[in-house]
Amino acid sequence: MTGLNNEKCEACRRDSPSVTEAEVAELKPQIPDWELTDENGIPKLDRVFKFKDFQLAMDFTNRLGELAEEQGHHPRLITEWGRVQVTWWTHKIRNLHRNDFVMAAKSDQIFENIPQE
Repeated sequence: MTGLNNEKCEACRRDSPSVTEAEVAELKPQIPDWELTDENGIPKLDRVFKFKDFQLAMDFTNRLGELAEEQGHHPRLITEWGRVQVTWWTHKIRNLHRNDFVMAAKSDQIFENIPQE
C-alpha cells in the first residue's frame, strides 16, 4: 500500500494550490486503478469498485462515508447493486488537490479490507 493512505487531509481554502502536472505524475502511479477525468473543465479522480452484492457495496459506501466525515473531505458516491462509483475532487478550488489523491488511496485501502466472499 502507498504512503498516501497514511497522510491526513489538510484544510483547504479557495486559494489552496491545486496539484501541478509534476505532482500528478508523481502521485497518480500510487493509485493506478483510478482514472483522471474531466467534467465540465474540472479534473477529477474516478473509480468504480465492484462487489458481489448490494450489501457489500453499502458496507463500502458507509465506511467511506465515515472516513470522509473524519477527514473533512467528501466524494461523490453512486451506490448500485454490486458497484460503487467514487469521484474525488476539491470543490473549493474546482480542481485536484493532494487531498484527493490521499482519499483515493484511503478508498483503495477500505476496499481491500472488505471481504469479497
